[in-house]
Amino acid sequence: MSKAKSLGFSPERLARIDRFLEAKYIAPGRLPGVQFLLARHGDVVHQSVLGMADVERRTPLAEDTVFRIYSMTKPVTSVALMTLVEEGLIALDDPVARHIPEFANLGVFVAGAEPAFMTRRPDRPMLVVDLLRHTSGLTYSFQTRSNIDAAYRKLRLEEFSGSLDLDGMIAALARLPLEFSPGEAWNYSVSTDVVGYLVQKICGKPLSQVFQERIFGPLKMTETGFFARSDQAARLAACYTATPQGGLKLQDDPATSPFLAPPKLESGGGGLVSTAADYARFATMLLRGGELDGARILAPRTVRLMAANHLPGGADLTQMSRSLFSESTNAGVGFGLGFAVAFDPVRAMIASSPGEFYWGGLASTAFWIDPVEQVTAVLMTQLMPSSTYAIRRELRTLTYAALMELQG
Repeated sequence: MSKAKSLGFSPERLARIDRFLEAKYIAPGRLPGVQFLLARHGDVVHQSVLGMADVERRTPLAEDTVFRIYSMTKPVTSVALMTLVEEGLIALDDPVARHIPEFANLGVFVAGAEPAFMTRRPDRPMLVVDLLRHTSGLTYSFQTRSNIDAAYRKLRLEEFSGSLDLDGMIAALARLPLEFSPGEAWNYSVSTDVVGYLVQKICGKPLSQVFQERIFGPLKMTETGFFARSDQAARLAACYTATPQGGLKLQDDPATSPFLAPPKLESGGGGLVSTAADYARFATMLLRGGELDGARILAPRTVRLMAANHLPGGADLTQMSRSLFSESTNAGVGFGLGFAVAFDPVRAMIASSPGEFYWGGLASTAFWIDPVEQVTAVLMTQLMPSSTYAIRRELRTLTYAALMELQG
C-alpha cells in the first residue's frame, strides 16, 4: 500500500479492482480466473490473482500461471522486425515482394471463390509497413465476411498444429487474392504471421530462435515461447469459451493441449504462451524506450515510431476498419507498428492519455502502456472470444480512477 501511494495511486481505490473482478466475473463464474498486474515506472503497484487456472481440477490461479496470449504475440513479432529495420536489413517502405518474390503477382479480389478467383491489379504494391499496421489487404479466416476468408478456412492457413509451416502459409497466401489494395483499408489479418516469416527468412533461423536471441534472452523472459515446456506444463491454464447463459465451456484442456508441444506453424500472429510477469517485462522495455535492466532491444526513437498512428491520413479504426474490430469504442484509436494507439481520449470516451498503446489476445488477455503517466498493465485470463465482456475497458477505467498524481 505504501508503494502504491508513493507512486501516485490511491490504495483505497486500487482495492476496488479486486472487489469488482470478484463480484462481476469470478463469483458468478463468468471468468475462470483473472490476473491483473499494474505498474508505474516499472514498479508493481497492484496485482490481482483471483479464481481458478483450471475449473475442472480446482487448480487455483497463481502468479506464475502460464497463459495462451494469442495476438499479444503480434507486438513481440513487430519488435523483432524493427530490430532488423534498425540494422538496415529491411525498411518499412520496402515492397514486400522484394523479400517474398511469391507476392509479386498478388491480385485484388473481384469475384469468384477458391480456386477460381477473378482479380485486378492492386493500386500499389504491398509495403512492409502495411503488414505491421494491417493495411495489407490480407485477412483472417475467422472474419467470416468474404470469399477470401472462406478460402483461408478451406486451406486451414492458421492452424498452429496443422499441415502448414510458415513457408507453406506464405505459398498458400501467394495463390489467393487480397481483399483490397494495400493502404486502402484496415483489416485484422495474418499480416503479422507474414512479418514473422520475414524475420525468420532475413535471420536465416527459426522464428522461435530469433525471439530467444533478440528479445526473450536479453529481457530474461524465461516463461515465454511457442509452447509450454515440460517444466511449465503443470502451470498451463485451461482455456474456455463463453456459453449463452454466461458460463464456461472447456475449450482447451491443459492436460491434452496442443500448446504442450512445439507447433508446426510458429505463428508470429498468435502462437505464444507467457506469464503476466514475463509479459510485463516486455511492456516495461517498451515503456522505457526499448531498454530494460541494461538490455537494449530498440532505440527510443524506434519505439516512438512504433507507437505513433500509422493509418493513412491520421484516420482512426472506425474510419478505416473493415473487420470485426470496427467498434464504436475505437473512435480516436489508430494503429501503429504492431499495436493500437489511442490518440484522442475524448472521442474514445475513456480516461486515458494520448499516445497510450495496447493490444490483446483471443482468450481475453490484454496489455496497455501509457508513456505519459508511465503506467503499464497486463491482464491475463482464458476466455474466448475476447469480445465477450468489456473487462479491458473496465480495468482501464478502474486504474485511472485510482491514479491521483498525474505527470501528463
